[in-house]
Amino acid sequence: MIRKLFKKVFSRKTPVPDSVAQLRVIPFKKHGVRRDQIDKCALKITSTLHQAGYTAYVVGGASRDLLLGLNPKDYDVATNATPEQIRALFRRSRIIGRRFRLVHVMCGAAVIEVSTFRGPSTTQEEEKRSSKFIDQHGRLLRDNVFGNEEDDALRRDFTINALFYDPASEEIKDYLNGYDDIKEKRLRIIGDPNLRYREDPVRMLRAVRLAAKLELQIDPETAKPIGDLAPLLQNVPSSRLFDEMLKLLLSGHALSCVIDLRARGLHHGLLPMLDIILEQPLGERFITLALKSTDQRIRHNKPVSPGFLFAALLWHEVLSAWKTHQTKGEKPLPALYQAIDETLSIQHKQLAIPRRFDAVIQEIWAMQPRFEARVGRKPFRLLSHPRFRAAYDFMLLRCESGELDMELAQWWKKFQDADHNHREKMLVNPNTSKKRRRSRKRQTTNETSVLSKNTTQESH
Repeated sequence: MIRKLFKKVFSRKTPVPDSVAQLRVIPFKKHGVRRDQIDKCALKITSTLHQAGYTAYVVGGASRDLLLGLNPKDYDVATNATPEQIRALFRRSRIIGRRFRLVHVMCGAAVIEVSTFRGPSTTQEEEKRSSKFIDQHGRLLRDNVFGNEEDDALRRDFTINALFYDPASEEIKDYLNGYDDIKEKRLRIIGDPNLRYREDPVRMLRAVRLAAKLELQIDPETAKPIGDLAPLLQNVPSSRLFDEMLKLLLSGHALSCVIDLRARGLHHGLLPMLDIILEQPLGERFITLALKSTDQRIRHNKPVSPGFLFAALLWHEVLSAWKTHQTKGEKPLPALYQAIDETLSIQHKQLAIPRRFDAVIQEIWAMQPRFEARVGRKPFRLLSHPRFRAAYDFMLLRCESGELDMELAQWWKKFQDADHNHREKMLVNPNTSKKRRRSRKRQTTNETSVLSKNTTQESH
């Protein structure tokens, strides 16, 4: 028994220090990822680079996802060719990027990102000479230093993203035990977590997103500094923060990500979008339902509109402003449009929501009062609106959260499923209601005249 215990303890694999890369080649027989599982465009690019005398690998999320049995959404290729050399090999390509130059190669409708191996981090002496490329918090502003594949592995963010798949040999090159981390469902940052988060604070958000999406446990050392370094997110450009938050919300695990971000203290002014999600007690149920619905749609490969998601996240901001304007004496519809304009104006500054989503958001909000008008031809006109389905789903969320009566949702469901004749019967005819109002008015007038006659006769 004691021998077994000693054997178990002393035979454990000690992880390779992150400052030292140790190459380990994993053959096809062990990892099982076939060449024909790779995207044809990525294969063509690696093959062209090989034929030109360069090395080239499928890297990053693509090789990671293939090992996890997932279908990669996009493919990245890393090579020892420079951006100019890559550009010369592919007619439909362009060099992009300021912080680190890379090449986008167009292959049909697909775009494959091809990067040159990055070199090691600059030394302290070099940092002094190139301080204009590093801000006061340690964040890298520019990093066009090229190196070899070993250097490139060390410069990546997490060990599971530092695997190099060679389509020619069907082997995986692993410098940092990323393969073992995948097998053990562990997310571990490369290098000193404090330094790596300072270089790019967005890595803290990425750690939470990847852990939730891939069902991994964040390594304790990787998680430890996140709470203390969270204020560094305030130095990240709002457009970049928005892009990362959008990836998180559309990951298919938005709800668990939001709960984890809250637990790690990444809100209260640090992430404006997260504040909107978490700091609305009246809208908490509504937003929870919206995130659950979004997650379910993504998991079932159904389309998700970012415009719809932002409309849901900001709805209670609009609702609050709408009520405020109505209490000041504004009529309901003008008050709603005023609230919409104010809310979007504020959020453009805080969240950097691209204006291309404005039309969808505004239409979903503006259509909400129309669901309550079930008279005459109004429901028919609403049903034929191009944005009806999105607005209807939004109204369903309002009913499910308790904001509106469920009877309204049931009526609209029946109305959509019914034939034309049945729909006509479901409506309240405005002409009938007018006649009723007129008859009531006449009756009241007659009663008043009879009463006045009787009073006059009594006086005489």
